[in-house]
Amino acid sequence: MKENIVNKYKNVFMIGIGGISMSGIAEIIKAWGINISGSNNTESKITKHLMDIGIDVKIGHDERNITNQDLVIYTAAIPVDNPELQKAKELGIPTMERADFVGEMTKYFDETICISGTHGKSTTSSMISSCFLQAKLDPTIQIGAELNLINGNFHVGKNKYFILEACEYVDSFLKFYPKTEIILNIDNDHLNYFKNLDNIKKSFTKYINLLPANGLLIINDDDENCKDIYKDCKGKIIKYSIKNNTADYYATNIKFNDLGFPTFDVYHNCKYYLTVTLSVLGIHNVSNALATVALCNEYKIDNASIIEGLKSYTGVGRRFEYIGTYNENVLVYDDYAHHPTEIATTVDSVNCIKHRKSWAIFQPHTYSRTKEHYEEFGHILANFDYIIIAEIYAARETNIYNIKEEDIVSVIKRTNPNAKVILKYDDIVAYLKENVKPDDLVITIGAGPVNEVGLKLINN
Repeated sequence: MKENIVNKYKNVFMIGIGGISMSGIAEIIKAWGINISGSNNTESKITKHLMDIGIDVKIGHDERNITNQDLVIYTAAIPVDNPELQKAKELGIPTMERADFVGEMTKYFDETICISGTHGKSTTSSMISSCFLQAKLDPTIQIGAELNLINGNFHVGKNKYFILEACEYVDSFLKFYPKTEIILNIDNDHLNYFKNLDNIKKSFTKYINLLPANGLLIINDDDENCKDIYKDCKGKIIKYSIKNNTADYYATNIKFNDLGFPTFDVYHNCKYYLTVTLSVLGIHNVSNALATVALCNEYKIDNASIIEGLKSYTGVGRRFEYIGTYNENVLVYDDYAHHPTEIATTVDSVNCIKHRKSWAIFQPHTYSRTKEHYEEFGHILANFDYIIIAEIYAARETNIYNIKEEDIVSVIKRTNPNAKVILKYDDIVAYLKENVKPDDLVITIGAGPVNEVGLKLINN
């Protein structure tokens, strides 16, 4: 497995090492004996942790950081004129984009399991990881969120399995070498890159065609955009569904307890297989868990490990995460949702929880996505009782799209007058303190650092 990478690279520098994916890679290959150093724009909890475990992290980018490394890894967000990247090229040091390096990592595992889809990747990857760990299979894991079970977003295993969240953005997942793929769903997203849904589906078709003849594809039979993309798949195809009983695996008798947690029966090839109880909310998680059951059974994991692995999974960081309470009786949650479909599931989850009024603090993520979906955002957010729109999180973009926060509010106000723009976090916290009432529910929504609002609210 990893010995080939260890033999090839001894000293690796990582530009943007503070990102959740890059930091996980850094720790995995450090555990393999590779000397790691790197740089990051800003100091953070992640960079401090990396320094605490002996990784040399420079804050800020400087060409003097590049000396005699064997390889420089960078993220897609790093500009071509980055001084470290330029210095590496000047010195003739090989450079590799993050996804390409992860692709190199996937080559050296007998069983690379890639979980993909527009929504639910982190959750499903975590559910699978929980079941594999429960079965004592000790996989290597890398996901895009914090999982308490592994105290982070990665785990260095000692077995042949690599469980990997596979993102479609900029076709990153086309650089991997999967043995098994799960496709959860396909939706309009990252249109600044893909331009339209047809191009997204073409990318997923190419991804499916990466599978070898002895590979395995597990695909959501409920998703219309998944229906016609696997006709050239060389591997075994398994379909799952929560809506019809013609799929290879389907869920039935779905019930929710008073906390909103589901229990359901799984049928395999039209025969009862097992019953699952989850400790996370929402019908969407029934679908995610069903994909997990299908994969685990195909990998011959015993039923007890599947049942316990799923029941013991309580969520990952920033996926409808309970943060705490304000003034003892106002519930505060955070959700990473940044696409209209994801926010729709957040609405469903909020409705499962007993509360007086709901307060949604939404931070749009990137100008391009906001421009593409502001009408949909407005329609869905209007389902909350009160809505606050925070400043658009630019991420890698500048506002060339003539879009502003008020555009979403104007859509919301067509059906719900209780919406307003408050740009800054501290001002949002102050407004919430003045206006929330006992037994209300507050939820921050978005892929940016909007979760700081909830943390400031309960800590103050």
